[in-house]
Amino acid sequence: MSEYMEINEHQEQASEARKEKDAFVSRVSILVAVLAVVTAATSSLENTETAGAITDSSRAVLAQDKATDQWNFYESKSLKKNIFDVASAAGGAKAADYAKKSAHEAADEGAAQESAKEFEKKRDEAIESSEKHEHRHHKLAIAATLLEIGIAISTIAIITRKHWPWAMSAILGAGGLGMVIYAFL
Repeated sequence: MSEYMEINEHQEQASEARKEKDAFVSRVSILVAVLAVVTAATSSLENTETAGAITDSSRAVLAQDKATDQWNFYESKSLKKNIFDVASAAGGAKAADYAKKSAHEAADEGAAQESAKEFEKKRDEAIESSEKHEHRHHKLAIAATLLEIGIAISTIAIITRKHWPWAMSAILGAGGLGMVIYAFL
């Protein structure tokens, strides 16, 4: 909400500059308006990257939970298979039946193992994606800060009617825009 209030303030400054017919103030006001728009867009992108990092992190946790469930299932199948192997090796009237059950448990064991590995792969992909979003978020936060400082310094240029704060705010704005671009490279 404060970004919209800031934009309204800058529009008012631009309107006042037009009334005064001061070319320097008009140029600075235009820069402030441009920086405000770029700052608002950058903040929106920053929020989107934050949400992406959180969402993918949650997906990673869910995939890990599913992988853990499958590894537990694998362990239970392995234990049952081994018990049936021991019973089959002991011989007796049900030895053939135990051997069949052991083979069935072995098949389920392999399927559980494959499923667990697939969930671990999904977990790793989600972690990687979350880290990319987080890195972009940090770069966009720096960009937004540079842009906001540029806006603040522009106000000094309007008040003092000096060119160096205007140039400094333009440099900060360019640096902020450069960080936005760098965030997505």
